[in-house]
Amino acid sequence: MQFGRTYEEFTVGDVYKHWPGKTVTEYDDHLFCLLTMNHHPLHLDTNYAERTTDFGKNVVVGNYVYSLLLGMSVPDVSGKAIANLEIESLRHIAPTFHGDTLYGETTVLDKTPSRSKSDRGIVYVETRGYKQDGTVVCVFRRKVMVPTASYIEERGGEQPGRPEPREARQKEK
Repeated sequence: MQFGRTYEEFTVGDVYKHWPGKTVTEYDDHLFCLLTMNHHPLHLDTNYAERTTDFGKNVVVGNYVYSLLLGMSVPDVSGKAIANLEIESLRHIAPTFHGDTLYGETTVLDKTPSRSKSDRGIVYVETRGYKQDGTVVCVFRRKVMVPTASYIEERGGEQPGRPEPREARQKEK
């Protein structure tokens, strides 16, 4: 299975549909909130959400939605990245709730060869996340520095540093 792409493998206009989707659980949301110290009751307190919000239930924290979609895109977009350079924009379009399943897709908007090094280039992409009913919930644009095929070959191929298994040898005494 391919993991990421080299600069030459990106074509402006291509759309990568990330698979599989992910159903967001209450546990996922609460753990992310606790790990990041985001203790807003909108995300953690069902009573608060039911009584005081327009939604009447907990909303999944937006940074988790973004992080999940970014992670979904790695095998298709940045799995070979040299560097993530910029998150140009991030928009939360609609809420995500516990039990929603998120899907993502990324469109290649532009690509530019590096001006300083011929073995890499910059890819500009937009990732869109949507729920099981097709509602778009999050859109972000980013720039990623990716290697050329020659960069990969010069550094040991697709999986540099990966050891080969050795057969266990038993010493006879």
